[in-house]
Amino acid sequence: MGEILNGNLIRDQIKAECKPRVIQMVAKCGRAPGLAVVLVGDNPASAVYVRNKTKTAEELGIHHETITRDASLSTHELLAIIAELNARADIDGILVQLPLPPQIDAQKALLAVAPEKDVDGFHPCNVGLLSTGRPGLRPCTPSGVIEILKRSGISIAGKDAVVVGRSDIVGKPMAMLLLQENATVTVCHSRTHDLPKVCRGAEILVAAIGRAAMIDENYIRAGAVVIDVGMNTVRTHEEAERIFDASRLADFDKRGSLLVGDVKPGDMARLASAYTPVPGGVGPLTIAMLMRNTIEAAERRG
Repeated sequence: MGEILNGNLIRDQIKAECKPRVIQMVAKCGRAPGLAVVLVGDNPASAVYVRNKTKTAEELGIHHETITRDASLSTHELLAIIAELNARADIDGILVQLPLPPQIDAQKALLAVAPEKDVDGFHPCNVGLLSTGRPGLRPCTPSGVIEILKRSGISIAGKDAVVVGRSDIVGKPMAMLLLQENATVTVCHSRTHDLPKVCRGAEILVAAIGRAAMIDENYIRAGAVVIDVGMNTVRTHEEAERIFDASRLADFDKRGSLLVGDVKPGDMARLASAYTPVPGGVGPLTIAMLMRNTIEAAERRG
């Protein structure tokens, strides 16, 4: 069985490092870092994520505001909210919670956030800074993966890394961050020829494709480090039987659903030298890195 990489433990380390920075900023500037979250509509998962973000901000002493609007909001109205937040001196970070209702142009909304307040790291200016290795706000989930690897004593330099998934939010920035750590990186996607073979070449395998337990023993090299970024909900007994062992099936029958990543958990635990569980692996790091980005944005603005 491989070593379980405990995301909760690393999250707590990062939060502990953030607290004195907040205190120092209050002493220096007379105010705490400020984070504004814009939540449009009534997506239950989004509401949970926002509550967790604001709870963590509260714990760290970060000033936080949640601006909620109903699902009928227009793109123009959302852009006006963002413009107001861009102009506020007490707000250092702006996060527009995705997904947005279909009538809203999400790309316009994300582009409207001032790059220096873009704590999600999605703005093209911040993407450009990342791609050229310059300081800037980095996407939270990929940054969290790097923290997990480094703080777990897993060397990256010189390793063959494979990223499964090419999204703008995880896959692409993940590849760039691994390159900056001197890994040799392959990015895979739906058109990759013989995907299992490519994945078996990975010493570090990052799964971020958004398909429940798609990556099984045929994709995992024995002794590889496996980072499972996926977060999927299993709702049918048939799917649960494909993915889980008997003990987890009992949990499924009791709860009616279970979370699973993009990697089949039993195969990952058996073959990997180290791996992130779902839940409790990469997920906790995303909010911790958001808080760190907010503090960094505040420190840059002074």
